Amino acid sequence: MGRSNVGKSSLLNTLVQRRIARTSRSPGKTQTINYYAVDDACYFVDLPGYGYAAVPTIVRQRWGPMTEAYMVDNPRLAGVVSLVDCRHPPTPLDRAMTTWLAEKRLPVLAVLTKADKVGRAAREERIQETTRSLGLDSEQVIWCSSRTGEGRDHVLAAVDGLLERKVDA
Repeated sequence: MGRSNVGKSSLLNTLVQRRIARTSRSPGKTQTINYYAVDDACYFVDLPGYGYAAVPTIVRQRWGPMTEAYMVDNPRLAGVVSLVDCRHPPTPLDRAMTTWLAEKRLPVLAVLTKADKVGRAAREERIQETTRSLGLDSEQVIWCSSRTGEGRDHVLAAVDGLLERKVDA
């Protein structure tokens, strides 16, 4: 999950190393909940973004209740990967979503996307800023670039951790 145009569909494509999710430069391409089977082991789920989207207001207004129902009423949900554009601090919407997820006791992994657009020296500062701003532990925040693939293996390892905790629960 994440803001519109933060790179949710692009990250999915990077993680599975093929184009399964449709992407677009204009915010709001993903308008439904899309499920993608991953090696018969789990599903990755692509959700509509929050915030601005280049779609009619009536369409955007359906996304919140649809996404909330999916997360709250889904006993198989192992965790939520919340994407934040690493070029900017987390937005008030990012903070509100992380707070809501914590209230619902849903495990969260924050992935800082578009890391190729930020120098290596600034990445650690962005991770610390995001960790503080979202109230997460440092191991819950990692960076990734869908364009270069950097961080892909780290994201997959973190997702595996979420799946293992779900199986053990």
